[in-house]
Amino acid sequence: MSTVSLHLADEAATERLGARLAAALPGIRLVYVRGPLGAGKTTLVRGMLRALGHEGPVKSPTFTLVEPYALDGYRLHHFDLYRLENPKELEFLGMRDYLQGNDVCVVEWPERAGGVLPPPDLDVMILLNNNRGRSVHLEAHTQAGEALLGELR
Repeated sequence: MSTVSLHLADEAATERLGARLAAALPGIRLVYVRGPLGAGKTTLVRGMLRALGHEGPVKSPTFTLVEPYALDGYRLHHFDLYRLENPKELEFLGMRDYLQGNDVCVVEWPERAGGVLPPPDLDVMILLNNNRGRSVHLEAHTQAGEALLGELR
């Protein structure tokens, strides 16, 4: 599968990338967002949600594990698995149900799921560059992910 690498100078650039991803979302059902604490994962999701018309606050669902957002014709579920104790907890959360239908799931810290999650359409890695912005690597894992990366090029 193909990849795209970008440099983002600041928080605003991270939100703009989120908006660009949102514009190319049709057909995407699962996005992984990886990176260390403070890398800008939730900032990226905020940019997506703002571009999709959400006007309220966007917070990391660190303690609730999932925050649903009702959008025009579907829902976006923002997951943060950082505090997940055991991948089996995803079963209690009803993760399979979230992955059904037209909803979009954006998952921060997917590695905490211990392989329970299916492969994503798009895998996003955000890395800090020593106070010089961020490096972002996007990797497609499905045809829908490939189409999204094509929109970014």
